[in-house]
Amino acid sequence: MDNKLAKYRSIIKRIVLQHAEYTPSHGDIEVRPIFDEVRDSYLLVDAGWDKTGRVYAALLDLHVKDGKIWIETDGTERGVAYDLLDAGVPKGDIVLGFLHPKRRKIVEFEPVY
Repeated sequence: MDNKLAKYRSIIKRIVLQHAEYTPSHGDIEVRPIFDEVRDSYLLVDAGWDKTGRVYAALLDLHVKDGKIWIETDGTERGVAYDLLDAGVPKGDIVLGFLHPKRRKIVEFEPVY
């Protein structure tokens, strides 16, 4: 197995599991990390019920494609791209997939501490 791929899988799983520790303060909501290493897709999903009704949301949707980590959905407060940078992933290997391809070229993200 490619060392870079194995490293990225490990980093992503660790980050998803860290965010899974933050459970909603209201309702009966289950936070579910979902890992598919065959397709290199990693999700963090909230599912359950609160006083307004059914809750189902993908908080994180990440996948590895062509040696890069694609962020398709990011519902974290700080931004999962910063978690990836902190874990040693080079900025050039992080793709903000939730942005239109034309906007990706002009949007810069730098660590905020």
